[in-house]
Amino acid sequence: MPVSDPFRQGLERGWLTHDGSRLEHDLALQADIAVIGSGAGGATSAQMLSAAGFKVLLIEEGPLKTSSDFHLLEHEAYASLYQEGLGRMSKDGAITILQGRAVGGTTLVNWTSSFRTPPPTLEHWASAHAVQGLGEADLRPWFERVEQELGISPWALPPNANNEVLRRGCEQLGYRWAVIPRNVRGCWNLGYCGMGCPVNAKQSMLVTRIPATLDHGGELLYLARAERLEHDGERVRQLHCQALDAQGIHPTGRRITVQARHYIVAGGGINSPALLLRSKAPDPHGRLGKRTFLHLVNFSAARFSERIDPYYGAPQSIYSDHFQWQGGSDGPVGYKLEVPPLHPALASTLLGSHGAENARRMAELPHTHVMLALLRDGFHPQSQGGNVELRGDGSPVLDYPVTDYLRDGLRRAYHSMAQIQFAAGATQVTPVHADARPASNLAQAQQMIDALQLEPFRTRLGSAHVMGGCAMGERPQQAVCDSLGRHHQLANLSVHDGSLFPTSIGANPQLSVYAISARLTEALIGRLARSA
Repeated sequence: MPVSDPFRQGLERGWLTHDGSRLEHDLALQADIAVIGSGAGGATSAQMLSAAGFKVLLIEEGPLKTSSDFHLLEHEAYASLYQEGLGRMSKDGAITILQGRAVGGTTLVNWTSSFRTPPPTLEHWASAHAVQGLGEADLRPWFERVEQELGISPWALPPNANNEVLRRGCEQLGYRWAVIPRNVRGCWNLGYCGMGCPVNAKQSMLVTRIPATLDHGGELLYLARAERLEHDGERVRQLHCQALDAQGIHPTGRRITVQARHYIVAGGGINSPALLLRSKAPDPHGRLGKRTFLHLVNFSAARFSERIDPYYGAPQSIYSDHFQWQGGSDGPVGYKLEVPPLHPALASTLLGSHGAENARRMAELPHTHVMLALLRDGFHPQSQGGNVELRGDGSPVLDYPVTDYLRDGLRRAYHSMAQIQFAAGATQVTPVHADARPASNLAQAQQMIDALQLEPFRTRLGSAHVMGGCAMGERPQQAVCDSLGRHHQLANLSVHDGSLFPTSIGANPQLSVYAISARLTEALIGRLARSA
């Protein structure tokens, strides 16, 4: 049964869009509000501002790909929908960083997990980082509103075999587990969420906020890299962009200038602080790009006698926070346990090795299970996160040292994951580490994990969640923006994305970005209306 493509239908109705790769001349655009970045934060702000009657220009560096372009093929999706073609890494190359790069941002390719910001995180922000007005009670109505608008609710179908392992192992051990809320409507349970949803069931920004913005007269500019904000130290005067080719890689030579009354930066962790660094934004206290956090992730692979088929079905539907807050928010690093989907290209890269060994592992893929641990970084004096820096060509890179504090969390997470996998019936467990070998029982696994040297490159590390770098808080000595997302020095500049977070949050961040950006945008609308 053919599936309609509502975005293409909107284009046919006359939505106002600009494809940077097709520009034959330089372009000058004007708007009330220029929003840089079309992911969770930027698209939410754009939709609300356009509904309030402002002329909005939404700017995206990546390409426009719609459901007609999503063919469930890894080589297509990774090359066209992810930052640096799925090749974004930390400065030393030891951590793979997955971020979206297309109209809709990471919401286009994430696995739909949608959690409210944990209350201990909000309490820590208030007490340690002088964040005001973002307590649990303040955000509750915004979470409820976003959950209703984007179809966010606990996954109603039974978990696939991949996620059932996590549930069954936690049940056996008496560990807490729960069902993951997902932002889907009419989901076909295909399992290919990371490659774009071909049936428009995922309530990403591509099928929700961005169409609503365009229906209200907003404009979309894509394949355009926001290069520099021109300012006088007090206000932004205009934005300079480079047009990119159809692959979103090479500048075409065409220049785009944007003049607006107010500018919202929403490029996400790494890209937002990088834009401000390129712009030489005022930074009197040296906070820009600092305290950029990942949910650093390590993995544990297991083999089961029964088929797991980890590439089918809702990719994430079960989680465990059992180890997240043990010892308090500022104790040893906590971690959230989840399960990733394993499609062949991703699996072969993650599980490593080459030649006959890699062929053997791939032949066993239908019986393979992988668990991941999301480490909650940023709450302890020994967890300062990383720094966003600029390469010689102005492109961003995240320097993220793995400290002894984090290594302790990685080792404890390896132990927890092995314990759960064996409790669920695994016949073998292998920590995903260059020096690890399959263990046939828990005691053997524990002995091996204790002996692992958790060095960069030996330990397979990744992250799909980048937060911080433009931290919010009421003290300019500590933060780039205030608690309303307003830049402390540039009066007509706001930041509305996860780069505002003063720490990692300890949960998949998309719902936090939606709700906090919506709250900040409502306040911005009020300020703009009063100053009109």
